[in-house]
Amino acid sequence: MRLTQWTDYTLRVLMYCAATEGREQPVTITEVAEGYGISRSHLMKIVQQLAAQGLLETTRGRGGGMRLMVPASAINIGAVVRATETDFNLVECFDPATNQCRLSSHCRLKGVLWQAMQAYLAVLDSVTLADLMAPAAAGGAGGAAARALLPTVALPQNSGAVRRSAWAAGLPSKAENTE
Repeated sequence: MRLTQWTDYTLRVLMYCAATEGREQPVTITEVAEGYGISRSHLMKIVQQLAAQGLLETTRGRGGGMRLMVPASAINIGAVVRATETDFNLVECFDPATNQCRLSSHCRLKGVLWQAMQAYLAVLDSVTLADLMAPAAAGGAGGAAARALLPTVALPQNSGAVRRSAWAAGLPSKAENTE
């Protein structure tokens, strides 16, 4: 349940545009590229897709740029993720065309992971772009508001902690598993 870089950048573009809503000048691709350290050419493709989906209004030329075409409160994050993600197959057995797993006929992992994916998408479906905006950005103060969009969730310091704790809990190592 990891988002692709494409989806990550798509959400960043939408959030930046929402944070600058009400500003006289539209947001430019260069502004977003410099603000987030993302390639301009990559962003151009993302902006084209968002415009084709009716989420962004784009104007070319001097004074051009992009703005949200619909209110942030009408942009559902679950719908954006579904439109930008290309593969929701968490494990091989999710795709019958490529499934080679010999356990598929009696394994319950697929069902558990499918339920987890549905719960993940249900949470995203309950969130709009407006919900993601920091309170300081709600006033549409412009570039400062967009720069205020920093992560608010602390990430674990040691990503391997879960793996080690499972082995410490007494699960057999590969050497001990002789079956």
